[in-house]
Amino acid sequence: MQITSILKKTFLAFIILLLVLITVVILAVRAWVLPDYSKIGNMKDEALLAGRTAESFVAAMDPYFIEMDKGALKPGDEEGEKALERWAKALNLTIEQVRESAIKGQNTWLVWTGGNDRFWDDMANKYSFGSFDLLKTLSSHPGQGYSRDTRGSFLGLVNEPCFEKATEPDEYGLWLDKRMKDCPEDPFADEDRYPGVEIGARGKNIPVGSYYGKPSGVIGLRLFPNPDFDEAAAKKWEKGQQSGERNDGYYTNPEFYKDRNLVRPYRVGMSCAFCHVSPNPVNPPKDRENPKWSELNSNPGAQYFWVNRIFFWDTSPRDYNDPTQPARNEYNFIYQLFHTNPPGSLDTSFVSTDYINNPRTMNAVYSLGARLEPTLRWGTEQLEGGELDNKQLNDYPQTEALGAFWNESTGKVKTARVLKDGSDSVGVLGALNRVYLNIGLFSEEWLTHFYPVIGTKEITPIKIADAQKNSSYWNATTDQTADMGIFFLVTASPDDLKDAPGGEVYMEKDPNTLQLGKIVFADNCAACHSSKIPPAPPESGIDTGDCADGGNGPNYRMCWDRYWEWVQTDDFKTKMRGYVLETEHKEHCSKDKDPFLCDNFLSSERRVPVDLLQTNACGPIATNGLAGDIWDNFTSSSYKQLPPVKELTVHHPVSGGASAFQPLGNGRGYTRPASLISLWSTAPFLLNNSVGHIEYYDNSAMIDYSAGKYDEYGHEASHDYGEHAGEYDQSNDKSDASYGDEQDYAEGQYDGHHDYNHGYEQYEYNKGYRPYNDHYRQAYGDLDPYNPGVANRMAVFHDSINKMLNPELRRVDPVTQNAVPGYMYRTTAVSCLSVAAGYLPDVVKRFSGVLHWLAPWAFQANGDLNIGPFPEGMPVNLLVNTQFIPDHDEPMGLEHLLKLARLGGEILGVAKQLGGQCSPEYLATNEARAHAESVFYGSNLVDALLDLNKCPDFVVNRGHYFGTDLSQEEKAALIAYLKTF
Repeated sequence: MQITSILKKTFLAFIILLLVLITVVILAVRAWVLPDYSKIGNMKDEALLAGRTAESFVAAMDPYFIEMDKGALKPGDEEGEKALERWAKALNLTIEQVRESAIKGQNTWLVWTGGNDRFWDDMANKYSFGSFDLLKTLSSHPGQGYSRDTRGSFLGLVNEPCFEKATEPDEYGLWLDKRMKDCPEDPFADEDRYPGVEIGARGKNIPVGSYYGKPSGVIGLRLFPNPDFDEAAAKKWEKGQQSGERNDGYYTNPEFYKDRNLVRPYRVGMSCAFCHVSPNPVNPPKDRENPKWSELNSNPGAQYFWVNRIFFWDTSPRDYNDPTQPARNEYNFIYQLFHTNPPGSLDTSFVSTDYINNPRTMNAVYSLGARLEPTLRWGTEQLEGGELDNKQLNDYPQTEALGAFWNESTGKVKTARVLKDGSDSVGVLGALNRVYLNIGLFSEEWLTHFYPVIGTKEITPIKIADAQKNSSYWNATTDQTADMGIFFLVTASPDDLKDAPGGEVYMEKDPNTLQLGKIVFADNCAACHSSKIPPAPPESGIDTGDCADGGNGPNYRMCWDRYWEWVQTDDFKTKMRGYVLETEHKEHCSKDKDPFLCDNFLSSERRVPVDLLQTNACGPIATNGLAGDIWDNFTSSSYKQLPPVKELTVHHPVSGGASAFQPLGNGRGYTRPASLISLWSTAPFLLNNSVGHIEYYDNSAMIDYSAGKYDEYGHEASHDYGEHAGEYDQSNDKSDASYGDEQDYAEGQYDGHHDYNHGYEQYEYNKGYRPYNDHYRQAYGDLDPYNPGVANRMAVFHDSINKMLNPELRRVDPVTQNAVPGYMYRTTAVSCLSVAAGYLPDVVKRFSGVLHWLAPWAFQANGDLNIGPFPEGMPVNLLVNTQFIPDHDEPMGLEHLLKLARLGGEILGVAKQLGGQCSPEYLATNEARAHAESVFYGSNLVDALLDLNKCPDFVVNRGHYFGTDLSQEEKAALIAYLKTF
């Protein structure tokens, strides 16, 4: 009896302990997953806490950037004066009022950061595990793999005129660009005229600074005194710097700089210019690394921007003499994630993650007036609730004349859409204002709604009303975006190839060919890529009843199908040809401009279902704009009620086998058609820049890729696809339809590349970077696809448009067991998810010894966390598209929890077998490659990951097959016509 009693008590105690443990786990998980509701709506920004109002942030009127943007704002500029006069009439303003507004808008675009230096400092310390540090990206320290002299060519950034490379450290030991003595001062850095926000150490041991910061030497990045850099932090910084051999511990001593509590002397703020200023396509820089203001435009988008090099600071190319060996950065999985972004693209939701890796092109901003015109016909969106808090053009005296786009009594707005999925559908000002939040404005509040980068917390919407109440920076920004709109109305004109140096060489001279190209465009392209569309037949129901004003909302697919059916008819094609062949010029249109192209946005702005496009689904099914999600207030109720698209076909990342995938609706599944304005200058193509991007590794490999000897990673190429051999053959990248006479590339037009490669021998210990070599550029002759210059742009255009119209020439995946219609994002080397101990939470660091004892395959003796190594060629999106938390219109049911539990078990088992050996020496061995591949693919981890993959569409360059069935003559004529855009 006594034994039985003891057993009962023991069993009861065990049950109680188990219940307590389960309760603790549930509470811990709940505390982690749920947001801190006590903070939401109650956070104040630094400006408000310092007693600053929106009115104290006066928009600067200094005409400092007036040489930019083709000089359109300069008094006396002929084309600029015409644009100013036109918009002065439209806005009921004087020409000088429009000029003043446009200059203020230009300054806001280029130098206003809205206090986001706080956010980017947090990103460097807390959320990127040490991979990201803008202050180092700005540096020219001799030990880095890049400097100001290679910043444009290697990083794809735009150097600011009037600066030169640092040849010695500054007062803080930083190797930041120096301003040239013969240049005027930057007026925006004047803290007397533009006094900064006085918080923390500012105004004590460091200057207050300007609310525009001071220039960094890179356009779009501004330097602000760090308010946390008090005397104690300054002493710690000085001591840390002294730990380096040359008083440079910040650059050379990981024990100092790998610290989530590191306080730098400066915080780096980011303006819109960082992702949008680019070399002027029709007046490209003569010297890539030292452009003039007149050689830069605000609107093309950062098309040369290498995310994997900018957002992973410790980067360098592969060894010039042994390009088959990975560079050290390739062994880090975080780098591999960024490497999925082709140049000129960025996943703009990588911070407020939606669990989908979505590289998308940096938007060009062209012809804003022409873009707004079709919205009067079919751009109506219904706003409700918090959506109504968005500012509209009517709210500001300088734009109130554009009142036709907003009806306050009904809550209906007629709007263009900026995001690729057409979600930001609340008016053009709301779209602009949202971007500032997305780059860190009012991060005090924004970061309470999600966990940056990795997610795993329930997402809640940031409310405009809270920003209006608690953020002076937000209110100052919304007061300035109307001027920004005027700036683009006046300056964002198309860049025509005929106006570029040597551009005429590429233009078709035969009028019959151009005539055929126009007809082909009218019949095959204009329905999606023209803002000038004939009226629909009244009986078609396209513009009436439920489909009036675009039919945006729950009936949209029905309305789209009606429209799509009509545009296939002779009725539409005959009328559309009449538009395209128009010869009468409008009053304000230049006589040398095709009348059809004048004031044509070259996009219909109608959402297109992805099942029709057959492009990669991950962009269209992005979810940050859904009801209850982070951008809820910035998407219309019409968007949130869009019906689901039809079933899609996706492919297994290992076998290549096809399967069905049905996205949900409620906003998902649609793409806004890209504008074709200045198409010649904007290749590669598709929304992720995947068609025409040739994956040569880090511009250093001495490999003859065009001969097919090596693949894109420098390994011996294997084109054996079994029974599918040749099904997606891309061995011939040139065809008569696009290239014509190859001697065109050498007929005297400016290409600019000879000026880019000077001076590299100066770097005594600047590692690795070398100019492009002949083998690297085999596909383009002696041209450089990732630098400006007309010949370079045309080479990429020809290659890209040829692959658009001949999809069998597109890059294909070399890994899947069965051929798939394109390629997948894959790792380029064996890699580990590595986090230095200094970036781990304090609670983890306190128990590092215990954790190393329990899990030596993850936690190292020094406290570092290493998971891996993962195999070379692993599909990146297989891992990073894991959906930890369902969307708000999906249940968090038992099935999802069981999938998470299964995945957790698989990850633990695989990680344990992989072992966590992540030294560069080991990862470079064949043993590491074989072991990683055997463990990873020998487990059930792939299937467990697929069960929770939010976007299982891994092929990134497929789709948009319109025009692929044209004859070679028709394709050549179409391409000739597209060059005139």
